[in-house]
Amino acid sequence: MTLLIIAYLGGVLTILSPCILPILPFVFARAGQPFVRSTLPMLAGMAATFALVATLAAVGGSWAIRANEYGRLAAIVLLALFGASLLSPRFASTLARPIVDIGNNLLNASGGGRTVPTVRSALILGVATGLLWAPCAGPILGLVLTGAALQGANLQTSFLLVAYAAGAATSLAVALSVGGKIFAAMKRSLGFGDRIRQALGAAVLAGVAVIALGLDTSLLARLSYASTASLEQAVLDRLHAKPLAGASSAVASNDATIAAADAQKPFRSDLPVEGSAPSLDGAVEWLNSKPLTTEELRGKVVLVDFWTYSCINCIRTIPYVRAWAEKYADQGLVVIGVHAPEFAFEKKIDNVKSAIDDFKIGYPVAVDNDYKIWRAFENSYWPAAYLIDAKGQIRYHHFGEGNYGRTEKAIQDLLREAGSEMKASAPVTPDAKGVEAGPDLGNIRSGETYLGYEQATNFSSPEGLQANAPQNYSIAEPGLNGWGLSGTWTVGRDQARLDQAGGGITYRFSARDLHLVLGPGDDGRPVRFQVKIDGKVPGADHGSDIDADGNGTVAATRLYQLVRQSGTVTARNFEIRFLDPGVQAYAFTFG
Repeated sequence: MTLLIIAYLGGVLTILSPCILPILPFVFARAGQPFVRSTLPMLAGMAATFALVATLAAVGGSWAIRANEYGRLAAIVLLALFGASLLSPRFASTLARPIVDIGNNLLNASGGGRTVPTVRSALILGVATGLLWAPCAGPILGLVLTGAALQGANLQTSFLLVAYAAGAATSLAVALSVGGKIFAAMKRSLGFGDRIRQALGAAVLAGVAVIALGLDTSLLARLSYASTASLEQAVLDRLHAKPLAGASSAVASNDATIAAADAQKPFRSDLPVEGSAPSLDGAVEWLNSKPLTTEELRGKVVLVDFWTYSCINCIRTIPYVRAWAEKYADQGLVVIGVHAPEFAFEKKIDNVKSAIDDFKIGYPVAVDNDYKIWRAFENSYWPAAYLIDAKGQIRYHHFGEGNYGRTEKAIQDLLREAGSEMKASAPVTPDAKGVEAGPDLGNIRSGETYLGYEQATNFSSPEGLQANAPQNYSIAEPGLNGWGLSGTWTVGRDQARLDQAGGGITYRFSARDLHLVLGPGDDGRPVRFQVKIDGKVPGADHGSDIDADGNGTVAATRLYQLVRQSGTVTARNFEIRFLDPGVQAYAFTFG
């Protein structure tokens, strides 16, 4: 139930996102129409269609991608006719003669004729709008889609997507109700209802043009969605905790300075009890340690850190986890890293071992390839930290990067509660370098972008994304956060594979750092590449995995830091060209 509420609230918040702008003309064209016969069916059709398409896209493979493309084309044509009928009732009447049913529906939907708008016509427009709606994948929608990727098709995924779409429909209904009253007042006081209808028709046609040209993803990405994402994260932090009845949130008082009322009494932390720690059984292998159980860890304070080695957010958290493991080991802290893979290549034990060596991780790591520990904790995030006290109870959790001071304070409190006589000390300040360094949050205007067809967004190559089939792509200069391929590629569910040498990837980004998850071909042969920024070698702006001339090699499947801007952070054109075939590209991340 909590996840359904979170998904619904995430949908409600989409009204604040720039991604809602392209469909607003279609929605507000219904302003002033009867709610039950017009507005409600349209919003219901939109919500149901989005939920269905999103479910199929998450689990349906290439056929769902192609079906949705055809559906979008049909919706664009339908809504273009709808906009034209708003501009001219005479056109609607003419249209109705050769295509009686569709013409009548359009005429009724536009209000251009004398007939009363019908439930059927409103539902058709809602379905068309739902086919075109592509909401921003913020933290909440990302949570739902991640669950679909991990667990496959199930009723929970469908219900969550329906709840998300219902939330968006609710906020749109409220906006439409207010807009309807304004339009009605304008008609009464100004007396030019026909002009208002024609203006709405022009707005609908403009919206169709924006979507048909792909500007709904490339142009609108220039608008910042950071505030919306922060609101969604606040909803997750507040509602996703699982405290016992009467307990406060896990992060409610983590920064509080705790003073003992009586120095003679044993110290007791005010961190709430969130429940008993679940089992650590189910790992396919343990690294750096024999298998550990919650029973044998009683009496210890345990930090369970969920991570995966190509996740940039996890990588930037590792220096702190590593420092805590070293600093508090003698005080009774046990750190356990639970490696839960996001991509298939992260399930390879040798890859995980190499990552552990690269990151200098010495604490135990449970390889959770089957997500058994992940599901036991009911976890949904990378990274995620859970603190277990000496009695085997979860007392604190944190999702994502940041709040390192709070987490360390919680570690100290639980160690003191367990009997440690440790003295207060300053929090750790790891000397993180390269890809482990913290992000430049004030200058990030680009977000994580997947290259596999299942979650790909903002694709700018004119050929369109072809699933599971070789395609020769080309790319012009994309808009901000737009990306494209050049050369012959085969795009799979979670990655794009280069079939012939000389192909490349272009991305228009705005952030200090650009990272790309890359791997060699199935034969394991290294792949040489060269990076350019704004058409030139990167020089001082090169990342830690290339030289100043932009040269690098893909020798293992991992995250590569390719750009770190040394001066003022501005929007730049990133280009990478591969000199050998076979490379597999998974996802862009930024910092």
